[in-house]
Amino acid sequence: MRFHVESTRISGHVSQSRCKQARIDLDTDMAGNPDAFNPAELLLSALSACMIKGIERVTPILKFELRGVEVIVDGIRQDVPPKMESIRYQIIVDTDESDQRLNLLHENVKKYGTVFNTVSPGTDLAGVLVRKASHE
Repeated sequence: MRFHVESTRISGHVSQSRCKQARIDLDTDMAGNPDAFNPAELLLSALSACMIKGIERVTPILKFELRGVEVIVDGIRQDVPPKMESIRYQIIVDTDESDQRLNLLHENVKKYGTVFNTVSPGTDLAGVLVRKASHE
């Protein structure tokens, strides 16, 4: 499987990436741009999208019932050399499935995620998959 993205500098404040029919503004301003994702935020977004997409892929196979998924990701950048030092995540699943099934879902996310497995070897990557708290 191959992927193709094209990115262009629009101004000193923003750039834009394009793939398929989609476009996303990029924060490439040295002072920061609150209206766009910076490269580190894009990486964390790609990781969270990978987790959600992995869940979408395996839920029919596992016959796993869920009502929703939320992913919260936090990264810490080190300065020298510049890299993501650590990433922590929390996957929150709205489901009535057992804890054993939640663990199975988490193992699938970690085992089969393309972005997850690309980031993991060079980063202290750790997190949990938990059940959404009921609000009854």
